[in-house]
Amino acid sequence: MIRRKEEMKTYDRPQMKGGTGKAVLTDLLDASEMFGKGRLFSTITLQPGDSIGGHTHEKEAEIFYILEGEALAVDNGQEAKLKPGDVLYTGDGDSHSIANCGQQTLRFVALILYV
Repeated sequence: MIRRKEEMKTYDRPQMKGGTGKAVLTDLLDASEMFGKGRLFSTITLQPGDSIGGHTHEKEAEIFYILEGEALAVDNGQEAKLKPGDVLYTGDGDSHSIANCGQQTLRFVALILYV
């Protein structure tokens, strides 16, 4: 299967998980294509000042892979700046948030897998 960019579903999530502004998601795969192993495989775009609020993952793990921009992530209460090429892994029972702390667009791949 080949899926062209123009065929992918893109949608806004205002104040995602209690964050600021909006997150723009582009689904790379639909959850129905993940063989029951996960529920999200998308790129997420945040403009400067926008964020995804803090939340905990239960019976799942989420991985962020930073493609462009600069992020401020909170990983189980600890802040860290992320740049392109960095990965944030949030395991079962762990919490995280992410914010665009730079002056450029922040774009990253997000994958949520069931554990």
